[in-house]
Amino acid sequence: MAHDNRLPALNGALGLIVLLLVVQMWLLTATLESYLAGHKETAWSGAVISAVLFSACGGLYLFVGRVDRKSRDDRGR
Repeated sequence: MAHDNRLPALNGALGLIVLLLVVQMWLLTATLESYLAGHKETAWSGAVISAVLFSACGGLYLFVGRVDRKSRDDRGR
């Protein structure tokens, strides 16, 4: 990836991480509210979707780290 393309890719990935974390917090709030209202069956589906969102954030985090590391290596040459 060229140096010119790294910054927009990092900004996009970090923006997506923020968006996914906001959605995950909303999901936690909605699932907890539903669970406390007596709808116990929603807890498992909320937990599964939250795990998927967590995995997506983890993958994006690894992508950002890899691109940043490569950028630092290229700058050091």
